[in-house]
Formats: sequence, C-alpha cells, structure tokens
Amino acid sequence: MKKLAVLGASGHGKVVADTAQCCGWDLVDFYDDAWPDIERNGAWRVVGDSAALYTRFQDYQGVIVAIGNNAVRHQKLVDLIDAAAPVVSLIHPAAVVSQYASIGPGSVVFAGAVVNADAKIGLGAILNTGCSVDHDCVLGDSVHISPGARLAGAVNVGERSWIGIGACVKQLIKVGRDVIVGAGAAVVSDVTDSVVVAGVPARILPAV
Repeated sequence: MKKLAVLGASGHGKVVADTAQCCGWDLVDFYDDAWPDIERNGAWRVVGDSAALYTRFQDYQGVIVAIGNNAVRHQKLVDLIDAAAPVVSLIHPAAVVSQYASIGPGSVVFAGAVVNADAKIGLGAILNTGCSVDHDCVLGDSVHISPGARLAGAVNVGERSWIGIGACVKQLIKVGRDVIVGAGAAVVSDVTDSVVVAGVPARILPAV
C-alpha cells in the first residue's frame, strides 16, 4: 500500500490529499499540531502532531507539507528535508506539465494548471487550480500561484512570493522575494522585494 503523510490539516490540505489520491496514493494521513483536538480533515484522518510525524517516516513512502502560509511552509519543508523525510511532489493528472519543465520537491500542481517548456519550479511551490506558468519562467522556493493566475513567458518570481487569484504577470517581469500580488492585478513592471502590489496596472500599496 502506497501511503502519504501530509503535514497541515487545512482546507488546502484537503486539495493536496485529493490530488494525492488521484495520483495513485492509496492512503493519506494528516499530521497537525491541533491534534488531538482535531481528528479529521474532511474525508481523511488526523493521526498525530508534527513531532509524531518525525518518528514515523518509515511508515510512509512520501511526505508533503500542506500549509498555505509560504514562509511557514518553506521552513517546515526545509526541516523535513534536513531530517531525511521522503519528501515528494504531486502533479494532478488533469494538470498539463511539459516534459521539459522541472518541478521541485514538495511542490503541488493542481487540476487545470499548465506549466510550459523550460519552466523551473522550486521547492515547495503551490501551482493552484487552473493557473498557468509559461515557458522559461523561474519560480523560487515556496511560491504560491493562485487559482486562475497567469504568468507569461520568462517571468521570474522570488522565494515565498504569492501571486493572487486571477492576477496576470507580463512576460520578462521580475517579481521579488516575499511579495504579495493582489487578486486580479496586472503586473507590467518589475516588483521589488517584500512589498504588496495591487491594481491595473499593479502599484505598490502603502505599508499599514
């Protein structure tokens, strides 16, 4: 039996678990630090906390992190890799991923997503439902491309950045690290690190 452990019993985790089953994983168990207060995540069991997971790697053929917060997901994934966990990536059978693209460990590609030739996806990325990542894009570790977002060719997105639902990024644009791009934004010029941009065209929002 092919068994997967998922760290993070979230709504996002449900989509990860469902994708895993569509990819042929027979059993999916969740681990979450809210256990034992929560024992289910939808159709799936929550069987322990994160400390318990570290003692049970031998029980699973794969481990993946399902935490939406990019920074937290990144750190959890790095810790698991350092502990020699069998970290895997998941690509939904209804996604279209070029044979010439590369997908980093711990990443998930959900149904309807398209990843074109020579795109390079880093560690722990989320390519969410129906997004598209065109040719020669480079996505840093723990990036999240939200549902319906569109990256044109040769876009570079820095580590832990989040491209919001329905946003579009023009070809050859560089988006820095730890950036949030608002829902429906149109990014037509480069974006520096650690800012929030929104609107059409996207502009930096003042810090609050």
